[in-house]
Amino acid sequence: MTFILGRNGWPVSIGPDSQMSLEVIDRHSEALFEFLWCPVCGHEIFSHIPFEGVFCKNCNTQVELQESRETRGYEEAVLACFDTHSTWNLHVDEKLRRDLPDGSARVKILGAPGAYEVDWWSPAPGDDWQPVERGEFDEVDEPADISHLA
Repeated sequence: MTFILGRNGWPVSIGPDSQMSLEVIDRHSEALFEFLWCPVCGHEIFSHIPFEGVFCKNCNTQVELQESRETRGYEEAVLACFDTHSTWNLHVDEKLRRDLPDGSARVKILGAPGAYEVDWWSPAPGDDWQPVERGEFDEVDEPADISHLA
Protein backbone atom coordinates (compact mmCIF):
# COMPACT_ATOMS: atom_id res chain seq x y z
CA MET A 1 0.00 0.00 0.00
CA THR A 2 1.08 3.55 -0.62
CA PHE A 3 0.02 6.21 1.84
CA ILE A 4 -0.12 9.97 1.52
CA LEU A 5 -1.17 12.53 4.10
CA GLY A 6 -4.81 13.53 3.79
CA ARG A 7 -6.35 16.91 4.53
CA ASN A 8 -6.39 16.31 8.27
CA GLY A 9 -2.81 14.97 8.39
CA TRP A 10 -3.77 11.29 8.71
CA PRO A 11 -2.34 8.69 6.29
CA VAL A 12 -4.61 7.82 3.38
CA SER A 13 -4.15 4.71 1.25
CA ILE A 14 -3.86 5.36 -2.48
CA GLY A 15 -3.17 1.82 -3.66
CA PRO A 16 -0.77 -1.11 -3.62
CA ASP A 17 2.97 -0.52 -3.76
CA SER A 18 5.34 -3.48 -4.01
CA GLN A 19 8.11 -1.42 -2.36
CA MET A 20 6.13 -0.64 0.79
CA SER A 21 4.56 -2.61 3.62
CA LEU A 22 2.80 -1.74 6.85
CA GLU A 23 3.94 -3.45 10.02
CA VAL A 24 1.57 -3.62 12.99
CA ILE A 25 3.24 -3.60 16.40
CA ASP A 26 1.22 -4.63 19.44
CA ARG A 27 2.95 -2.43 21.98
CA HIS A 28 0.56 -3.05 24.87
CA SER A 29 -0.76 -6.35 26.18
CA GLU A 30 -4.37 -7.43 25.91
CA ALA A 31 -4.33 -7.72 29.72
CA LEU A 32 -3.76 -3.95 29.97
CA PHE A 33 -6.94 -3.31 27.99
CA GLU A 34 -8.79 -5.79 30.22
CA PHE A 35 -7.71 -3.72 33.25
CA LEU A 36 -8.44 -0.31 31.68
CA TRP A 37 -11.83 1.39 32.03
CA CYS A 38 -13.26 4.67 30.78
CA PRO A 39 -13.28 7.44 33.46
CA VAL A 40 -16.17 9.16 31.63
CA CYS A 41 -18.73 6.32 31.57
CA GLY A 42 -17.14 3.43 33.51
CA HIS A 43 -17.25 0.89 30.67
CA GLU A 44 -14.36 -1.45 29.92
CA ILE A 45 -14.64 -2.18 26.19
CA PHE A 46 -12.51 -0.23 23.72
CA SER A 47 -12.36 -0.22 19.92
CA HIS A 48 -9.26 0.40 17.84
CA ILE A 49 -9.76 2.22 14.56
CA PRO A 50 -6.53 2.02 12.52
CA PHE A 51 -4.90 5.42 11.89
CA GLU A 52 -7.50 7.14 14.10
CA GLY A 53 -7.07 5.80 17.61
CA VAL A 54 -8.61 3.82 20.45
CA PHE A 55 -12.08 4.78 21.68
CA CYS A 56 -14.45 3.70 24.46
CA LYS A 57 -17.05 1.55 22.71
CA ASN A 58 -19.82 2.95 24.93
CA CYS A 59 -19.24 6.72 24.87
CA ASN A 60 -16.51 7.23 22.22
CA THR A 61 -14.03 8.90 24.59
CA GLN A 62 -10.58 8.64 23.01
CA VAL A 63 -7.68 7.04 24.88
CA GLU A 64 -4.04 7.25 23.90
CA LEU A 65 -1.50 4.99 25.57
CA GLN A 66 2.07 6.13 26.11
CA GLU A 67 4.98 4.34 27.70
CA SER A 68 6.02 6.06 30.91
CA ARG A 69 9.61 7.20 31.33
CA GLU A 70 9.60 5.94 34.91
CA THR A 71 8.81 2.26 35.61
CA ARG A 72 10.01 1.96 39.23
CA GLY A 73 10.90 -1.66 38.55
CA TYR A 74 7.46 -2.71 37.28
CA GLU A 75 7.17 -4.80 34.13
CA GLU A 76 4.93 -2.16 32.54
CA ALA A 77 4.37 1.52 33.23
CA VAL A 78 1.80 3.16 30.99
CA LEU A 79 0.14 6.56 30.80
CA ALA A 80 -3.45 6.36 29.55
CA CYS A 81 -4.52 9.79 28.29
CA PHE A 82 -8.29 10.27 27.93
CA ASP A 83 -9.85 13.03 25.83
CA THR A 84 -13.56 13.87 25.55
CA HIS A 85 -13.43 15.83 22.28
CA SER A 86 -15.15 12.88 20.56
CA THR A 87 -17.43 11.75 23.42
CA TRP A 88 -21.09 11.14 22.54
CA ASN A 89 -23.91 12.85 24.46
CA LEU A 90 -21.62 14.24 27.15
CA HIS A 91 -23.64 17.45 27.29
CA VAL A 92 -27.00 15.67 27.57
CA ASP A 93 -27.04 13.21 30.43
CA GLU A 94 -24.67 13.55 33.39
CA LYS A 95 -26.24 10.49 35.05
CA LEU A 96 -24.48 8.30 32.47
CA ARG A 97 -21.28 10.24 31.81
CA ARG A 98 -19.02 12.58 33.74
CA ASP A 99 -16.86 15.08 31.85
CA LEU A 100 -13.15 15.30 32.46
CA PRO A 101 -11.55 18.51 33.75
CA ASP A 102 -10.92 20.68 30.68
CA GLY A 103 -11.86 17.65 28.55
CA SER A 104 -8.88 15.45 29.41
CA ALA A 105 -7.28 13.39 32.16
CA ARG A 106 -4.37 10.98 32.51
CA VAL A 107 -3.85 7.91 34.63
CA LYS A 108 -0.56 6.14 35.28
CA ILE A 109 -0.86 2.35 35.42
CA LEU A 110 1.91 0.16 36.86
CA GLY A 111 2.25 -3.60 37.00
CA ALA A 112 2.11 -6.65 34.81
CA PRO A 113 -0.66 -8.73 33.24
CA GLY A 114 -3.01 -9.79 36.03
CA ALA A 115 -1.47 -7.38 38.56
CA TYR A 116 -2.05 -3.82 37.31
CA GLU A 117 -2.71 -0.93 39.67
CA VAL A 118 -3.42 2.78 39.33
CA ASP A 119 -0.48 4.88 40.51
CA TRP A 120 -2.02 8.35 40.04
CA TRP A 121 -4.56 10.45 38.14
CA SER A 122 -3.88 13.87 36.67
CA PRO A 123 -5.60 16.05 37.60
CA ALA A 124 -5.90 14.40 40.98
CA PRO A 125 -9.44 13.38 41.95
CA GLY A 126 -10.95 15.72 44.48
CA ASP A 127 -14.06 17.74 45.28
CA ASP A 128 -14.21 19.16 41.74
CA TRP A 129 -13.78 15.89 39.86
CA GLN A 130 -13.87 12.12 40.36
CA PRO A 131 -13.33 9.58 37.57
CA VAL A 132 -16.32 7.31 37.01
CA GLU A 133 -15.57 3.99 38.69
CA ARG A 134 -15.56 0.79 36.67
CA GLY A 135 -19.22 -0.20 36.12
CA GLU A 136 -20.59 2.75 38.16
CA PHE A 137 -23.41 3.40 35.65
CA ASP A 138 -24.06 -0.24 34.65
CA GLU A 139 -27.47 -0.29 36.34
CA VAL A 140 -28.61 3.01 34.77
CA ASP A 141 -30.42 2.79 31.42
CA GLU A 142 -29.88 5.44 28.78
CA PRO A 143 -33.19 7.22 28.04
CA ALA A 144 -34.59 6.37 24.58
CA ASP A 145 -34.59 10.02 23.49
CA ILE A 146 -30.84 10.37 24.17
CA SER A 147 -29.24 7.70 21.97
CA HIS A 148 -30.26 9.37 18.68
CA LEU A 149 -28.09 12.39 19.56
CA ALA A 150 -24.83 10.46 19.23
